[in-house]
This record gives sequence, structure tokens and C-alpha cells, in this order.
Amino acid sequence: MDGKSNEILKEIGAALEREPRINLHRNPLRLTLDEGILTMEGEVAEIAAKKLALELAAAVPGVAGIADRLRIPPAEAMEDGEIRDHIGDAFIQEPAFADYAVRAWIFGRLAAIREPPRPPAGDLEVEVADGVVTLNGRVGSISHKRLAGVLAWWVPGSRDVVNGLEVSPPEEDTDDEVIDAVRLVLEKDPFVNAAQIRVSCRNRIVTLDGAVPYPRELEMAEADSWYVFGVDRVINRLEVSA
Repeated sequence: MDGKSNEILKEIGAALEREPRINLHRNPLRLTLDEGILTMEGEVAEIAAKKLALELAAAVPGVAGIADRLRIPPAEAMEDGEIRDHIGDAFIQEPAFADYAVRAWIFGRLAAIREPPRPPAGDLEVEVADGVVTLNGRVGSISHKRLAGVLAWWVPGSRDVVNGLEVSPPEEDTDDEVIDAVRLVLEKDPFVNAAQIRVSCRNRIVTLDGAVPYPRELEMAEADSWYVFGVDRVINRLEVSA
């Protein structure tokens, strides 16, 4: 590795060291740089740490792209097949996907979980390997893409979600789209009272305001926001009501 690459890696390491949520001492990461492409490998404590690490690394001059191999520890140990089944069930039970075909890769073959009787409005394909969920297929809106990703993240065994869903026809993504998606996800979460939470967004930075009755609800609302595809940062200004 040349001297320039070493300098870039040192700068990345310093940026990660300064972010307490990443905590490199507890969760050391492997960083390699090849022709401007940074590979980040290892396990971080939570989704916030993963996204912050990617954002900080991408901001360092000399990083042209990132190969993301960061994972989070599963909330519950699950086999890949169990994770896949849970995600398939979540998609089938979600009213927004009532007219979607749902399929899963099982032993190298794409198998139907549900095929609508009429031409589907979209299709969701699920693949799971070592706890990493990959979503492919076609959805009708950006909000559906984001919702599918969060439903996959909510399965306790998921260690990462690679959201490759295509939006057809294409839509322009905006801060308002992000706000709508975060609100939708908070409303879907049975453990969060979305009515008490105000959501705003600017340049993919989401801010949560309001009051919730329990500290755990505050944490879950923030995690839900981080899970939303395209959210780069979450500012949590929620308070626990007395």
C-alpha cells in the first residue's frame, strides 16, 4: 500500500475514533483501500454506528466508493431460513404489499411464497446469507422500498439489509419523502406512539421531537428512523415525559 493510501486510512481511523457511538476499542474494524475504494469490515453495536461509520468514511478526501461489509449483532440468534420465513411473513401480512408477489431464494432457487391471482403490482425477492438480508425486485414507490427494508431490519436475526429494490416508475427522492417514510414506520411499530412524535428532515438528516412515556420507546423510535433507507443521521430530541 502506498503512502497516500496509508494517510487516507489514518484520517478515516481518526474520524471513526472521534465518534463515540462507533467505539473502535470495543468493535475494531478492518479497513482496506484499493484505488479509492474503501472496504469496511467488522461488527458494530447498532445501526446508528454502522451508518455513522459509512458517512464519516465517505467524507474523507480520496475515498471514491465504499464496499460496505459492516454488520450488527443479531438481537436474537436465528438460522438464515428462519430469518427468510419471518421476512416473507411480514411482507404477506403488510397491507401495502397486498398486490405484490413475494418470493425467496432457497438453496439457489427462487421459490414463490405468494403469487397474486392477477398481475402483481410489484415483486419482492428475499435472500439471506449469514444473517445478511438482500432485497431485490420491483416496488411502486420509494415509500414501499423503505418500508420493505425496515420490515427486514425488524426481524431479530437480521445483521444487515441490502436494499436493492427498484422503484418503477422512478420517483424523485426528497426530504418530504423521507419524512413520510419515517412517520409510516413509526406508525407501524406497535411499541411506539407515533402521535407523540414530530418528524422533520433536511438533507437526509432526520430530527425527532416530542415526548414519550418510556426511555425504551425513545430508543426504539430512533432506531426505527435509522433503519429507513436513505437516512444518513438521526438527531433524537425526544424527551421522556414524567
